[in-house]
Amino acid sequence: MSSAVELTVRPCPECGTEVRADRRFVAWCTDCGWNVDPEEPEEPVGRLVARRRRLAREHGERLLAEVSSGASLLPRRDAAGVLAYTLALAVHTVTAVLLVAGVLLVVLGWGSALPALGLLLLVLAWVLRPRLDRLPTDTPVLLRRDAPELFALIDEVVTAVGTTPVHAVAVTADFNAAVTTYELRQRRLLILGLALWEPASPQVRLALLGHELGHYANGDTRQGIVLSNALRSLANWYYLLTGEEDPTFLERFANLAYAGPRLLVGMVLRLLDRLTLRTTQRGEYLADAFAARVGSTEAALALMDRLLIGRGAESFLRREANTPLVRKAGTGSRDDRWQGLWERLAAQLESVPDTEYERLRRVSVLRAHSVDSTHPPTHLRRVCLGVGAPLDAVVQPPALREAAITGELAAAKERIARAIVKGE
Repeated sequence: MSSAVELTVRPCPECGTEVRADRRFVAWCTDCGWNVDPEEPEEPVGRLVARRRRLAREHGERLLAEVSSGASLLPRRDAAGVLAYTLALAVHTVTAVLLVAGVLLVVLGWGSALPALGLLLLVLAWVLRPRLDRLPTDTPVLLRRDAPELFALIDEVVTAVGTTPVHAVAVTADFNAAVTTYELRQRRLLILGLALWEPASPQVRLALLGHELGHYANGDTRQGIVLSNALRSLANWYYLLTGEEDPTFLERFANLAYAGPRLLVGMVLRLLDRLTLRTTQRGEYLADAFAARVGSTEAALALMDRLLIGRGAESFLRREANTPLVRKAGTGSRDDRWQGLWERLAAQLESVPDTEYERLRRVSVLRAHSVDSTHPPTHLRRVCLGVGAPLDAVVQPPALREAAITGELAAAKERIARAIVKGE
């Protein structure tokens, strides 16, 4: 799609105000709000996701009210946190019991049908076991020796946030960024999505790093190995106990047998989800505060705006992957199209007019837009950033470092761009 501006002018059919719009975007009226949200309602989601979204909105509103009244968002141990850990340990205890029982039945039950039952229990224990993440193998991973300037910038942000350094950076094509841990020693991994990183200005990149690295310092226990694996195990239990949608006569009896355990697992899953979701909401608000501290309040708000146009960035990359190359004299081959991909994406996003951002902000309020079902609604996060005096950035990277970081990411950018163009 061309990024050239093609303006249209028409009167608003509701109030008569002149509506000037870029043909590439929705024409809407800033005065009366006509056509601000012309898209179809969102498709129905599962009950768990819908419930999480509702709770995220409720918790987000309460926490925003606390911040507005001067309360602190700093993490604190409370009864909900203690109960959540207790439930999580109980879930892992069930997995351990299955493992021990399976071993005993296999070892002591020879000559009977017990070893078969023991093997079944061992399979269940394996499915429900706590998982330790590893470094990804399907995307470029940079260590400190590979990108010293990038890690130096990250270290500055780490110092400003008040946490400890990361050990590796994974580079992906996604319009996203995240932090996680890997291996038994819980080494730290920062995940940078190029679709979000590359088009951003240096200050917005700092805000992004401040937000993500702030998660290590905000006390979100849900990201820890104990609670995250308990939630994963419960979700696996629920999946295993879910009956067939179109059961046969015999499968109906199995579905009835599963009904009680599935109800119990669902109740525990919902309870653990509820006990930890408030902490997650608090963690997101705190991460936003770190983003404002590191990159400035203005940059943190600009990052929020970027999140609203994520679908546009993803659509652009899909078009780049799916657009057939028209072979003409001097146009080169399909393999050449990866060149300039990230620059084209940046130009596309840079051409988004202010009126489209304003429309998306209004839509985010109407639809309670959020990054996912565990995040507070984006418009509430914007309001929270506006509480108190605006902050200036505490990290100011030299321009020379930006150039060096671009060079350090060059190989990863090429590899991912080639994969996108080739549809890999």
